Amino acid sequence: MPVFPYPTTHDVPLILAPMAGVSESPFRRLCRQWGADVVVTEFLSAEGIRRENEATMSKLRFGADERPIGVQIFGADPDAMREAAALVTDVFQPEFIDINFGCPVKKVVRRNGGSGCLKDLDLVEQVIRAVRSGTNLPVTCKIRSGWNEEMRDPVKIALRCQAAGVGAIALHPRTRTQMYTGHAHWDEIAAVVEALEIPVIGNGDIKTAQDALRMRTETGCAGVMIARGSFGQPWIFRQARALLNGEPMPAPPSVEERFAVAIDHCRMVMAYETDLVGAALEFRKHLGWYVKGLPNSAELRRALHTVNSFDEVEGIFAGYLASGWHREALDAAADSVVAAELDAELLETEH
Repeated sequence: MPVFPYPTTHDVPLILAPMAGVSESPFRRLCRQWGADVVVTEFLSAEGIRRENEATMSKLRFGADERPIGVQIFGADPDAMREAAALVTDVFQPEFIDINFGCPVKKVVRRNGGSGCLKDLDLVEQVIRAVRSGTNLPVTCKIRSGWNEEMRDPVKIALRCQAAGVGAIALHPRTRTQMYTGHAHWDEIAAVVEALEIPVIGNGDIKTAQDALRMRTETGCAGVMIARGSFGQPWIFRQARALLNGEPMPAPPSVEERFAVAIDHCRMVMAYETDLVGAALEFRKHLGWYVKGLPNSAELRRALHTVNSFDEVEGIFAGYLASGWHREALDAAADSVVAAELDAELLETEH
């Protein structure tokens, strides 16, 4: 088994994916508590870091309980990427620096950042070598299978990244033009595992703990990266770990326990953020994810999506429990409408 360039507790680590607007410090801490072995920051602009943009720099904050942690940066200018890596190393000292070659969002790729770099593999190598020259920390990267179907060649891309000196690669086996449609081609993860000497982390379509085990079994990946599958269920890491260990999977939390986790998450955010009103508005999406799939939860979601302060959340949860709704049959028709709205919110988060 290839050795990871950063410390991991388990031979097959479970990693929280970098996700814009989601994998912020409070959520990273929560996922670590629930069994994530490694976490990664939201993707951050190299230009924003080297210019010491206040908003960008604030997202670099992390606590000791989040370690081991990687800082993910993106950009297509090798000089900017090198300078950003140097600043992150000097000031924040994470366990590793990760390069984003996977983000499919237009505002990123139009500047050749993220998966836009995959159109030019010479540039990919230049960026990796530049980042390595700016830090003494391990450097990893996250890639997609290619820019489009015509350029789809994850093994070629991964080999170029390995040649440039990355210590591990995470593959989301979709092309940029696929965005999040269709299905992730796990067979491509297996092909990259076979071709490379460094650890390959599988990513894509991990919705349940069983999916994590199946990805490991089917691809032989050295680690499993969980993204949207962690939304509203950070306990997926604990469940997946049990299955990877050959142990019975812990039951999911009861409704009361699920609400307690959500409140714990709320309190972490309140302790971390300075703009509590803005943070409460941003947190609405998390609240929707925590209650998705509960019996008669359509009205509950609608109430939670109107909160303007964290103080309102406990009252809404208490009202739901007092009503006994969670003991009634699932109103599938009503929930499916709101569930579709929630799923649409996921599309631009994972990087």
